[in-house]
Amino acid sequence: MSLRDLITTQIETAGPISVAEYMGLCLLHPQHGYYTTATPFGVKGDFVTAPDISQMFGELIGLCLAQAWLDQGAPARFTLAELGPGRGTLIADMLRATRGVPGFAQADVVLVEASAALRAVQRDALGDRAQWVDTVSDLPEQPLFLVANEFFDALPVRQFVRDGTRWRERQVGLVDGKLAFGLAPPAPQPALAHRLEDTSDGDLVEDCPAAAPVLSGVADRIATHGGAALIIDYGDWRSLGDTVQAVREHAATDPLADPGKADLTAHVDFEVIARAAAPCKYSKITPQGAFLERLGITQRAQALAGKLSGPALDNHVSAHRRLTHPSEMGNLFKVMGLVPQGCPLPPGLE
Repeated sequence: MSLRDLITTQIETAGPISVAEYMGLCLLHPQHGYYTTATPFGVKGDFVTAPDISQMFGELIGLCLAQAWLDQGAPARFTLAELGPGRGTLIADMLRATRGVPGFAQADVVLVEASAALRAVQRDALGDRAQWVDTVSDLPEQPLFLVANEFFDALPVRQFVRDGTRWRERQVGLVDGKLAFGLAPPAPQPALAHRLEDTSDGDLVEDCPAAAPVLSGVADRIATHGGAALIIDYGDWRSLGDTVQAVREHAATDPLADPGKADLTAHVDFEVIARAAAPCKYSKITPQGAFLERLGITQRAQALAGKLSGPALDNHVSAHRRLTHPSEMGNLFKVMGLVPQGCPLPPGLE
């Protein structure tokens, strides 16, 4: 039985499901979920993330966190962690770039990854250098230096359409036996009370219930033990409109077309991230392009370009542009940093 059949049966039995429940089934179903069965990352997968585009991205992220570690007194025992580490490319580049920072190589490298299939890919990339945990709550109780790149965009979102002072939840149901979007009856949504001030009837807003608990777990450790976090994702401050999208073979597709066969994501609401970071100091959201330029990506790109020619040089120049140019990932992706109160923000942020 396919995932489509399972979802159809569930809806026929119990009624329409929320967009969040649909996304959760599509991404994480134990037999048919996208992250359970697919190899999503890289040129041969369905989409490419910044670490796949160029080694420069991971190198600069690693050096940024290493400087934050130095700024906080270079604690001898600490955790270097990544949420949702994909193929392990980012953390591998970070470790390589920071080998020359005395003491930083002694980090306890911990990857937060629930997918057994992706853990196997990461183990191939990192060998015995890392350990794995299922959730943020399993991270060690010690200083934490963490990166989450394109992690929060994969968390399921609920969608609501404003109707007066109430909200109608967008759901996935059946029309003529096919999956289709619809709306639940109007109901109060106390968690969205603050959105009545900046929306009108018919506006759609998204809520990511899982984001705050994850970020709160990270922020509590950093506030208690020290450390820093970099949250890098596409989105902006306060969501508005339908941002759920499906990608398969590097092209957009219908989110309802083939459950479990495409990657489903939604733009990150950085206001939610900031609220959950309350124990910590957090930076303004900074466009990825500006962040990387402040860290010296152009100088690094020029140094690497001196060793390249022909198609390799063309690809390198294209990668630099893709990561930083406003019309590419430069403005779409944002960066937010977290540190304990009273500590300097990580380099590149303000």
